[in-house]
Amino acid sequence: MNKILILGASGFIGNTLYKELLPYFDVYGTYCSLNENMLENQVLFKFNVETDTISILLNKIKPNYIISSLRGDFKALYKVHQQIYDYVKTRVNCCFLFLSTVNVFDGKFAFPSYENDTLLAESEYGKYKISVERMFYKLPEKKYLILRLPMVLGVNSPRVYQLKQASIHNAVFEVFPNLIISITTADKIAQQIHYIINKKLKGIYHLATNDVIHHSDLFQELAKRLELKKIIFTQAYTSNEDRYLAILPKVNKLPKTYRISVAQVIEYCTLKEEIKTLKN
Repeated sequence: MNKILILGASGFIGNTLYKELLPYFDVYGTYCSLNENMLENQVLFKFNVETDTISILLNKIKPNYIISSLRGDFKALYKVHQQIYDYVKTRVNCCFLFLSTVNVFDGKFAFPSYENDTLLAESEYGKYKISVERMFYKLPEKKYLILRLPMVLGVNSPRVYQLKQASIHNAVFEVFPNLIISITTADKIAQQIHYIINKKLKGIYHLATNDVIHHSDLFQELAKRLELKKIIFTQAYTSNEDRYLAILPKVNKLPKTYRISVAQVIEYCTLKEEIKTLKN
C-alpha cells in the first residue's frame, strides 16, 4: 500500500485530502493546530515550518508520496521544501505533489493561463510558489507533480464564510467587477488528486473549472442562492478593462468525471447548505 504524507493536513484543503485518501492508503499528516475531527488520530504529527526540521519526519515515515499544502512564512516554507527536494531526489520510489496557485501568473492579466505558459508573478505569494516550482523542475519528471489551484470554494471555505459573516453583520464585502477568474472546490481537488495518484500521472495540472466567471458575478450569485441579505457589496476596479486571474486545463485534461464547471461549483456550495439547513 502506498504511504502518503500530507503536509498541512489540518488546513481547509489538506483536511479534505486527508479524509478522501485515508480509506484507500496509508496516510499520515502534519498539523500546526488540530482540527477537532482529527484529535484522536495517531498518524498526525505537529510541525512548525519556522522551527522544525521536516527531514526528520520524512526519514521516520518514509512516504511514497508527499503532498504539500503548507502555509506560513515564505522564507521558512522555502527551506522546508529544500529539505523535501533533497529527500525526494535520493529516494527511488518517492513522488512530490506541490499544491501551487493561479498566483504564479498574477503578473499577466490579458488572458487565462495554461499549464505550459510562462510564469510571471507580481505578488510575494506568487513569487514564492514559482521559486518552489522551479526547484522541483530540476528533478526527473516522474519525481514530482505541480498542481495549480484557482480560488477554492465550499460551504466551509474561508471566502464563503466571509460572505456569510458580511450578511450577519451587515458588513462590506469587496468584489472585483473587471476580474475574471476560474474556481473549484476542495472536494473536487481531493477527488482529482486521488485519481492522479491511482493512475501515477506526472506533469503540471490545472485543477480548475473548464470555464470562467467575473469575480463580482460569482459572489453576488452565491449570496442570492444562499439567501444572504444586508451584504454591502463594494466594487473595486483595478483597471478599465477585464483582467484575468484564471487558470484553465488544456494540455493535461483529466477525464470528464473529474472535471468541474463554474455552475457546478456554485451548485455545490449552495446545495450542501440547503441540505444542512433541512437536517437542522
